[in-house]
Amino acid sequence: MSCPLPLSLISLAVKPAYRHLSPADFDYAYDLAKRITRTSSAKEHFEYNHRFWDNIFGKAQRPILREVFRQLEDRSSRYVPLLIKLFPTPESRPRQREVLIEVYRKGKITEAFRAFKKIYSEVVDQIIDNLKSQEVP
Repeated sequence: MSCPLPLSLISLAVKPAYRHLSPADFDYAYDLAKRITRTSSAKEHFEYNHRFWDNIFGKAQRPILREVFRQLEDRSSRYVPLLIKLFPTPESRPRQREVLIEVYRKGKITEAFRAFKKIYSEVVDQIIDNLKSQEVP
């Protein structure tokens, strides 16, 4: 499994955030998740992704955790064009954020994170495999 640090930070945020998220917050996060899946613009992907995670991390009321996660996300944004190349159509793109919110809003925090983690890890592994295949021997 890849990327344990971002996943660890997300796992630390989802439980405390849940009790502070309103139905409107869940709707907003779900809308952003769908926009992330649909966009072919790296810039829009970056902006929507920031808003999505700011919504959750902000409700967790853990500013240091939020800042560390934001720095990691900023560094990983350079892979967004590759992600869009690997998954060229909205139908082919991973839906980990949508799945997270679908399950999370039902109060199934552990299950939501587990579903997110599974998809997220698969995507990261695909990106790593693609980058390795491009390496010169």
